[in-house]
Amino acid sequence: MKRRTFITGTAIAGVAATIPVVAAQAAEKQKKGNSMAAKKKLYPGGVLSAEKAKEAYFKMMKAFDYPIPDILKTDEFWVCDFDQADILALGMGGIFWINQKGEYKTSGAGVYSGDYKDERFGYLLHEIYLLPGQTLPEHSHVGGPEDYPPKMESWQVRYGEVNFFGEYKHGDEKLISDLPKNKQPWGYGEDWFNSKYIVKRDSKKNQMYTLADPESWHGQLAGPDGAIVTEVATYHNHVQFSKPGMEFKNTGA
Repeated sequence: MKRRTFITGTAIAGVAATIPVVAAQAAEKQKKGNSMAAKKKLYPGGVLSAEKAKEAYFKMMKAFDYPIPDILKTDEFWVCDFDQADILALGMGGIFWINQKGEYKTSGAGVYSGDYKDERFGYLLHEIYLLPGQTLPEHSHVGGPEDYPPKMESWQVRYGEVNFFGEYKHGDEKLISDLPKNKQPWGYGEDWFNSKYIVKRDSKKNQMYTLADPESWHGQLAGPDGAIVTEVATYHNHVQFSKPGMEFKNTGA
């Protein structure tokens, strides 16, 4: 092979090798640009637009062919970015189908006089909506001001997939540290972040996940298509977040 031919061939090979890299960089730049544009649309004047955020959730629901009941078109359906101004990365949508508490003797018609009449009860049914790649931030439930015990909960992923993360291992969880950085939950690696383990659940296997450790830190990370999760739990009366200053409120509210 002549030297000129060799140099030309090498140059062409070098250019060809850079094409995938340049294309990937361009795609990533475009992705970031789209993300910034979407974020700007969701935060007019620096305030989260709940209506625009709900549009994103409705779009996901339609993609899942999830039946959207009329109640989700009311204020019963809420969205939250936890005052972090980045709902696409961290936040959730939800509705409490029921969050009931009371004493047996005063519930319903108020006629119960059995052995448990002076005992209290509490239960909850909750739907959680997570956009693609969205993290529900690390939090815990402790006995709150209403003097109810810590909330205990289980989740069933009805559409999509979720990575449940938590402080302790009590089943088939894996170490978060073993995951690539782009697969780790929002906040992992910060001093205030406590969870060490993570496990995937999806709608195909239909396998539930349970918070088995009272008052422990935990959260959720949606898969690439987002997720719709049904939660069953004891009465919800208090929540606290591991990130200092985080609140159950929207940016600008």
